[in-house]
Amino acid sequence: MRIAAIGTGNIGGTLGQRWAAAGHDVVYGARSQGGSGPAGAPVASIASALDGAEVALLAVPGPAVAEVVGTHGPALAGKVVIDAANRMGEAEANSHATIAAGAPGAHYARAFNTLGWENFADPPAGANLMFAADPEARPATEELIRAVGLEPVFVGDAKAARTVDGLLPLWFALVQQSGGNRRLAFRVVR
Repeated sequence: MRIAAIGTGNIGGTLGQRWAAAGHDVVYGARSQGGSGPAGAPVASIASALDGAEVALLAVPGPAVAEVVGTHGPALAGKVVIDAANRMGEAEANSHATIAAGAPGAHYARAFNTLGWENFADPPAGANLMFAADPEARPATEELIRAVGLEPVFVGDAKAARTVDGLLPLWFALVQQSGGNRRLAFRVVR
């Protein structure tokens, strides 16, 4: 898949590295463009990164999602848009409503927002990643979760984004109770 990783920080950079290592074509989209990003993938303007991408990962600070979608909403049409940003301190941690309004043709997924980046760089054995996704976004999202080394657990369609978000405060509490150890993940036992 061709993936536009919007954001080169811990989440975007780590996921981009893992996906490139799995054979996906990753281009980072950033305000400061040019050169190479994590794993040597090119860093381009957001518009250039989105051009030709099948998947767009939004790994920017939560408040920046509205700006990205406001500027590039038409370019997101028809793409799988993975919302990994958390709008901390707001009523909704996810940006589903913002993305649906600004990019109505996008296929939404909520994933990669409930664990620290350390768990994407070196996933604990047997760990799961819970996600929500539109039907059109589910196959690509599952593939990209597996490419990172986690097992996907589908929680529901895009309306279940809030359910996925419920894991974030639980993860924070468990990290705090573990003395700050961020290498902590979830596993579903059946």
